Amino acid sequence: MNKNNSQIIQQLKQASAGLLWLSESDYPFKVFLWQGMAPATPEGLLQQTNHSPDTPLKIVEFDDFFYRIITETEDDWDDEEEEEQGKKFKILVQILKSNLVNLQVYRLGEIEIDVYIVGETPTGDLAGLSTISVET
Repeated sequence: MNKNNSQIIQQLKQASAGLLWLSESDYPFKVFLWQGMAPATPEGLLQQTNHSPDTPLKIVEFDDFFYRIITETEDDWDDEEEEEQGKKFKILVQILKSNLVNLQVYRLGEIEIDVYIVGETPTGDLAGLSTISVET
């Protein structure tokens, strides 16, 4: 049974609540739904997010983006807080994979990079998460 967009958005909000994307600065995740935008294209994404057409854009495979997080084990975590965050990330990744298809990660810009984790809903819209990754 396919979930509707509001159910998917609610699950993403719950799973990402309190999680931060760790980079040189830590940023929260924001959930989005873009209706009538599927399939995702670099041009469409730049336009939807109000970025200039000449903004540097890199597409990263979903599993590659989350590789370090989803392959960590209990032995890799330093403390209980890190273990809890790791488990939450694994749940988030599973929710993304079970609700969205054609998942891709778009990285826009340099140094302060806008990150969009985008997939298609069963209704043919785009949904996912955005955050910022600071990399100097």
